Amino acid sequence: MKRISLILLCLSAIVLSLAACSKDSDTPLYEHDTIEYDANRKILVAYFSWGGNTQHLARTIADATGADLFRIETVNPYPTDYNECTEVAREELDNGVRPELNGMLENLDDYDVIFVGCPVWWHTAPMAVWSFLESSEYDFSDKIIVPFCTYASTYREETLAKIVELTPDSKHLQGFGTTGRNTGGVENWLRTIHIIR
Repeated sequence: MKRISLILLCLSAIVLSLAACSKDSDTPLYEHDTIEYDANRKILVAYFSWGGNTQHLARTIADATGADLFRIETVNPYPTDYNECTEVAREELDNGVRPELNGMLENLDDYDVIFVGCPVWWHTAPMAVWSFLESSEYDFSDKIIVPFCTYASTYREETLAKIVELTPDSKHLQGFGTTGRNTGGVENWLRTIHIIR
């Protein structure tokens, strides 16, 4: 009987461990801050997009909030062929390459809230986003960072958490992720985090 109980206890532990590691968990992997609504906040939506899905979501957020848009682009564009692009993206990730960015945002200091968005590439944010958030040209401390992403099926939370990790001195509001160009739920999310009313 003791042996059966021990086996059941071990199985329960394994099930709980697997549940905790679920890639589709609704529980964010980071603790997020809260703010009160303030109509005077200046908002920026900075995004990296390859296939257009993230750009579509970024524009939806900007339209709902009255934010300015800034597209993160690399000096050397990624291949337009999907398979070639995934190979380049994997090589950058594996080697910790921060691709050089094309164009700088001149007035980051003007913004209070910065939405940062991207597609999920190899279970995380593309290295172009790392380049943007780690740039010595920008100071994200004391900014309110709101992560968002588009994804095919999984690793939404890991990607949102990576954006948070790359901006350790900022406040972070609950992020948002969606598949494809589905923008359902965006306005409800923006109200939940007190960006709009």
